[in-house]
Amino acid sequence: MTSYPTPEFRRPALAPGILGAIVLLAGLALLDNAGGYLFIRFGVSILALILCVFAYQAAQWWWIVGLAAIAVVWNPVVPFEFHGQLWVAAQFVGTLLFVAVGLLVKVKNPEDRNRRR
Repeated sequence: MTSYPTPEFRRPALAPGILGAIVLLAGLALLDNAGGYLFIRFGVSILALILCVFAYQAAQWWWIVGLAAIAVVWNPVVPFEFHGQLWVAAQFVGTLLFVAVGLLVKVKNPEDRNRRR
């Protein structure tokens, strides 16, 4: 038992959100390499679906719309072949969405020892 206060809430989506942003930014270097970009597609779509689960558990369903769109557009099974500046801009928009979901999706901490009873 510690005397340090426990946080009032947790951010379970923070780690996958930051990891998804890193994967999307790394994907900018592999846009011209079809074989290497396949791994980026797998990572982005899986992390987007993981964030969908966390957003659903936190009862913040509005994030699921953007995350499901990312999971569909970056899906490796039936890939969409996008090119050009619009696709590069989509990479940055996806990065911002991953970071926003990671920071803003929070759930109450059930182990909060500081709450008033």
